[in-house]
Amino acid sequence: MKTKTLSELKPIYDTHISATYLRYPVAFHRGGGCRLYSPEGKEYIDFASGIGVSSVGHSHPKWLNAVNQQAALLTHVSNLYYTEPGAVLAEKLCQISGMKGVFFSNSGAESVEGAIKVARKYSHDKYGGGRHTILTLQNSFHGRTMAALTATGQPEKFHKDYFYPFVQGFEYVPANDFAAMEAYDKGTVCAVIIELVQGEGGVLPLCGEYVKNVAALCQKNDWLLIADEVQTGIGRVGHWFAYQNYGIMPDVVPFAKGIAGGLPFGGFLLGEKVRNTLGAGDHGTTYGANLVCAAAALAVLEILEPILPSIKEKGEYICEKIQAMNLPCVKEIRAKGLMLGVQLHGITPAHAVTALLENGLVALSAGADVLRFLPPLVIEKKDIDDGLAIMEKTLDKLQK
Repeated sequence: MKTKTLSELKPIYDTHISATYLRYPVAFHRGGGCRLYSPEGKEYIDFASGIGVSSVGHSHPKWLNAVNQQAALLTHVSNLYYTEPGAVLAEKLCQISGMKGVFFSNSGAESVEGAIKVARKYSHDKYGGGRHTILTLQNSFHGRTMAALTATGQPEKFHKDYFYPFVQGFEYVPANDFAAMEAYDKGTVCAVIIELVQGEGGVLPLCGEYVKNVAALCQKNDWLLIADEVQTGIGRVGHWFAYQNYGIMPDVVPFAKGIAGGLPFGGFLLGEKVRNTLGAGDHGTTYGANLVCAAAALAVLEILEPILPSIKEKGEYICEKIQAMNLPCVKEIRAKGLMLGVQLHGITPAHAVTALLENGLVALSAGADVLRFLPPLVIEKKDIDDGLAIMEKTLDKLQK
């Protein structure tokens, strides 16, 4: 089949695909490592990895081999039967996380939805009705499905009037304000959900003391602590999970994005307290633990394990290089591993992302004024240097 160019693809999208995304005027045809290529042959350095999904880059040979081998054996049979890839993956995830169980799903939003169900069932089983409120942080993002959307603490951006009525039982408190959380009516709350780094909100890490206080409060009141690691998990911040950097142990941990290196996969990890909260029939998903996705996830973990210590170093290297540019438009640089936010002054993130893309660098935005980088975790210094050279040249031109 002949490869279609952007000019051929765009009218098909305009005619047949729901217009829920404002797409940039670029089509991608293939990728290799940390580089992407358009049908016309233009090369791009990837500092976005599909919003943190392509954690091992594009077409990694070990990942590709695992996917091809499993697809040739068996693709799908559903969760009504036992299969090997999911079992091996579950065991591995529990080993690296310190958690006790896992439920496999297909996306971050679905994983958050499952975590919400765990919290409410745990509380109902133990205390009966009326204890169902979930505290969530302002400026957070937890997904686009109805409960995950309601949990998202950016009502002005995501809680549109035409989606009403939303799911009941969520309350919003300011991030890093422990007194506000502590003041809540303890008789109605069942859980707290936090992003340890608020990604969509602007790459804002939570304060370490605040996180530890919240974890202690949850333990004291028997509230479940849900650490949403959809974006921060699977090595993104230099640990397998961000909570390991904070020295806490959550009760439920939704994950997705980078776990399968580009295939739709996710889940939520379960701590000791809630390991058996969900019983037969309480939850389900047709595609969860898909064999090809699970095999891909095992390959991702194998690829990342030896390079995990270098992820923090790469993030620090990027920060140092950006600081050395001395660009007036760069107000602040925030980073946890390879999750980086560059706060801009005088240039909108949308304008910056468009200009960078024109010059061959794929980047993201976050919040109102942040340029966000989520490069593949396997990225090497050559790609980093080439990408940052494009950034420096582009931003320098924009600020003049």
